[in-house]
Amino acid sequence: MLHIGCHLSSSKGFAAMGRQALELQADTFQFFTRNPRGSRAKELDPADAAALCTLLREHQFAPIIAHAPYTLNLCGAEAHNRGFARDTMADDLARMEHIPGQYYNFHPGSHVGQGTEAGITLIAEGLNAILRPEQTTTVLLETMAGKGSEVGGRFEELREILDRVELPEKMGVCLDTCHVSDGGYDIIGDLDGVLTEFDRVIGLSRLKAIHLNDSKNPIGARKDRHACIGDGCIGLEALTRIVRHPALQTLPFCLETPNELPGYAAEIALMRKQAE
Repeated sequence: MLHIGCHLSSSKGFAAMGRQALELQADTFQFFTRNPRGSRAKELDPADAAALCTLLREHQFAPIIAHAPYTLNLCGAEAHNRGFARDTMADDLARMEHIPGQYYNFHPGSHVGQGTEAGITLIAEGLNAILRPEQTTTVLLETMAGKGSEVGGRFEELREILDRVELPEKMGVCLDTCHVSDGGYDIIGDLDGVLTEFDRVIGLSRLKAIHLNDSKNPIGARKDRHACIGDGCIGLEALTRIVRHPALQTLPFCLETPNELPGYAAEIALMRKQAE
C-alpha cells in the first residue's frame, strides 16, 4: 500500500491537519513547525496534539513529517546564526514529543564559503548539542540539489554528518526526488543504480521518507525548482517507478508540489492509482 500525503498548513492546529489529510485520502502529511521563514511558533495545545495522536492511530497513518523552517542554518558562518538554529530545533524537538514517534526533517544548511568540510563539522556539532537519548522523534537530513554552498547535495556528505552524530539511532534521511535529480542522480534512467549507490554510501535502512516532486529542471541543473507531478523533467513514468519500487513501498511519500489542496487531492489519487 502506498503511504502518501502532502504539505499542509498548521495554522488551525494538529487535529485539523489530520482531518484535512483524511479528506484528501492521505495517510501521512508534512507541516512546518513554525513560520517557514521566521522564528515564531504557535503555543502548543497538548489536548490538540493528543487528538491528532488518536486520529493517526485509528486511521493507521504512516509517520508524519515536521519540517524545520528554511531560515535555520546549523553551519552558518556567524555563531549567533548557528545558535539560533540549535535553539529553534531543540524547541521543535521538545514540542514534537507531544506527538511521539514522528519525523523531523531539515535542510542541512549552507556553509557560505567556509567549505563543505567545515559545514559538515558544524552540522554534526549542532546535532550533537540538541539530540537526546530519550527523544522519540527521528531527525531527517534532507537530500539537497547542491545549489550554491548547500551541504547535502551528495550522498557522501550526508554520510559524513551521520558518522559524526553521537546518537545515530535518532537520525535518518529524507530523499527529495526533485533535489536528487537536480543534484545529478539519474532517478529517471537508472533508479536502481541510484538506490544501490544510496545503500552503499548511506544504507537504505536510514532512508525514512520521500519528498515526491517533479522538477522544472533537467538532471544536474542544481537549481531546486519543484514542479507538479508529470509537468516537469522527471515525469510521471519515472515517479511511478519510484512509488512502485519494492525498496521504498513502506515509506511515507509527501508531495511538495506547487499546488493548492484540490491539486494535492488529484495528485494523491493519481499516484495511488499508479502504485497499483
